[in-house]
Amino acid sequence: MNSKQLVWSDFVIYLKLTCVAVLWGGTFIAGRLTVSEVPAQIAALMRFIVASVLLVAILIKVEGSFKKINFKQHLLTASMGLTGVYTYNIFFFGALSYMEAGRTALFVSLSPILTIIAARVLFREKLSTLNYWGVILAFFGTLLVVTKGHIFSQLNASFGTGELMMSCAVLSWVAYTLLCKKTTGLSPLIMTTYSTLWGLVFLLIGFIAEIQAWQIFTFHARTYLSILYLGALGTVLAFVWYAQGISKIGTSRTIIFNNLVPLFAVLLAFLLLNEPITLSMLIGGILSFSGVLLTNIKN
Repeated sequence: MNSKQLVWSDFVIYLKLTCVAVLWGGTFIAGRLTVSEVPAQIAALMRFIVASVLLVAILIKVEGSFKKINFKQHLLTASMGLTGVYTYNIFFFGALSYMEAGRTALFVSLSPILTIIAARVLFREKLSTLNYWGVILAFFGTLLVVTKGHIFSQLNASFGTGELMMSCAVLSWVAYTLLCKKTTGLSPLIMTTYSTLWGLVFLLIGFIAEIQAWQIFTFHARTYLSILYLGALGTVLAFVWYAQGISKIGTSRTIIFNNLVPLFAVLLAFLLLNEPITLSMLIGGILSFSGVLLTNIKN
């Protein structure tokens, strides 16, 4: 592959990861709409039923059959399903039941830094000094966006059930991202399909304990659309592209795009819900994008 092809390949991955940030920004709005009518456990279950059906259909279409994997690969994808699908979504939807989407997004900004530190320790994945400055810049920009410039007042806010749940969600996603790095020999599509199926199994097992409390819910049309969005775009498309990013440019340079998720969540809230955007949020967005660019500059 020549230099022009390499540059184009990297550009495509960066574009996909930016789109992932947009899609995940939308999950905060869709998730908030969903949990206003559906319990967190049911919301997560419905999201991954949709995602599992679509992923299996796509895998059979692309590969020609449902590809089997070995025992070790099952262990890895099961661990990914447990962390990135089951525990993350239970805590994510649970947190949205207790706190507003903006404060929830504040915790998401912690996942890139935690993941980059872990990747450095576990995988010896190195970044240049300039790249690390980019990480710090992106983090600070994200804080400006989600706190609307009132960083210290938000950081000093009380730490309750929602904050605890979101902290657990962040740690779950860090674990999922690191496990993505370990799934050598699997394409992003196969890896995402199996981890999603395993996650669905764990969600179904967890649902058994809640089955006595099950009742028939009457949903608004927007709830069905939100669940479809969460399953098809927020999971199938976003998870596959995220896995491609880790495979192509590494864990650290992929996870930094998560700093753009709160930015796009705020932007979508402005476009769809007419929520205001302040000057500090605009400055924070510029800093976040600049930080992501700096982190992805290669030596």
